[in-house]
Amino acid sequence: MNTLPKLPIGDSSFESIRGNNLLYIDKTRYIYKMADEGKYYFMSRPRRFGKSLTVSTLRCFFQGKKEMFQGLWLGQNTQWEWKEHPVIFLDFNGISHDTPENLKKSLQRTLEKISEAYDVICDAPLLKHQFKELILSLHKKNGMPVVILIDEYDKPLIDHLGKGREAMETAKANRDILKHFLGVIKDGDVAAVLRFVFITGVSKFSRVSVFSELNNLNDITMNRYYAEMLGYTQSEIESCFKSHIKGFAEEYDCASEQIIEQLKIYYNGYRFSERDVRVYNPFSVLKSLAECAFKNYWFETGTPTFLINLLRERNYPLPTIENMEAGEETFSTYEIENLKPEALLFQTGYVTIKDVEDHIYTFTYPNKEVKLAFQKHLLFSYLDKTVNYSKILRISSYLQKGMLNDFMEAMSAVFASIPYSIESKRDEAYFHTVFYLAVSGYGVHADSEVLSSEGRIDLVMEFPDRVYVIEFKCDRSADKALRQIHEKNYAQKYQDMGKKIILMGINFDSQKRNISEWKQESYENLMIYRRSENKK
Repeated sequence: MNTLPKLPIGDSSFESIRGNNLLYIDKTRYIYKMADEGKYYFMSRPRRFGKSLTVSTLRCFFQGKKEMFQGLWLGQNTQWEWKEHPVIFLDFNGISHDTPENLKKSLQRTLEKISEAYDVICDAPLLKHQFKELILSLHKKNGMPVVILIDEYDKPLIDHLGKGREAMETAKANRDILKHFLGVIKDGDVAAVLRFVFITGVSKFSRVSVFSELNNLNDITMNRYYAEMLGYTQSEIESCFKSHIKGFAEEYDCASEQIIEQLKIYYNGYRFSERDVRVYNPFSVLKSLAECAFKNYWFETGTPTFLINLLRERNYPLPTIENMEAGEETFSTYEIENLKPEALLFQTGYVTIKDVEDHIYTFTYPNKEVKLAFQKHLLFSYLDKTVNYSKILRISSYLQKGMLNDFMEAMSAVFASIPYSIESKRDEAYFHTVFYLAVSGYGVHADSEVLSSEGRIDLVMEFPDRVYVIEFKCDRSADKALRQIHEKNYAQKYQDMGKKIILMGINFDSQKRNISEWKQESYENLMIYRRSENKK
């Protein structure tokens, strides 16, 4: 039985992490780098990635709590002067923002509490003037430059996205409030008394919106020198969690190397810059090691409703998410009125950088946890509650065992459960999308729109001992689909893999809104038949 100490989960405070001998993952060199080299910073990372922990660390750092950094890189390798600065900490997780009026009131009350804590008076009637007065008063009283730390700045915006027109108006109004509020930081007399500003969030809105007044803000979201600042690297996983990995392995009577490999498959893969450095999701790793199980921990902590609504609204080709491409400009023009799916998918953590070439970014799902959970959630956004889940759960098993009749029954059940009103355009692309989400979301290694020497294969599903090569048609015939596979030699690229190759032609009926016909044949039998025909 695993009797290892309990791991801290989530965005625990810096003090609790340091007071616990479990973790030795030291990121303090980045804290020093920021403080030593600059003044204004912004960083975007997905939720549960350690943003709040970073803010807590910065807070302790600028409050001069030297004892908290004993034994860490920053405490051993620098000559930092541990002076106490007044710190204004704004956590938008705890600031009301259901209406613009409540956002203003909650911000004002937060500033009042900070004023009371430092025993200064800030009674300006307007919010932005109150913020400015607080900064100047803190500097005057303490004689030290002021530090401003803002966590989850974008919650008053993203919490209202994807919820209709009225909610969008609330998001816009909240954006304008934040724009004027944060603009105080750039005022000349304020800037002169500031030591450090750090703002975090899940998403980054362009300079012409929230940050229009802060054109000197250093955005390190995709900075190659900060790619490892949040998240765990492979070496950190293997060295810092050695005892917990060993305990995990003992639970399942396997080698530690096997646990490490599964952790990598499930939770590694996030890349945040052109530099090819991958990091693990810290929240999922801690939960997995604490429970000795591999589950979709990160995804279960929040449902990306607004993102799924946006993808559906834009009729985004969902099978292409796995290899979507975008230019650098995508990440610098992010506006509420013109939300870009590519930027949102990356910033919220549902895709990550796969490759960068000639300033063109190619993206993919970061790991198994995100891919399976996200695709399953996308699929469920199409289905109603009448679907036969017992059959859908066995999709991968049916394919792995070659039980194609059962597999196609399950797929027909999927299409039958989609309400008539949910989608008006029932074309091949629509059927293709739902089919892909169903198989991929239930663990099948599926690739859509696969290039071959003579064309583009609609779908390839791969297993250790077999490969399915599939062509879709709409309002035509399964024979026509199979004929295209033959004529384009789609299966040829897989013939040297030593796997059984199954060819499938599937036709959809747009009126019945379901699969109307399907046929399958063995590639090996097809080759035998062709050779016999050639001999004649």
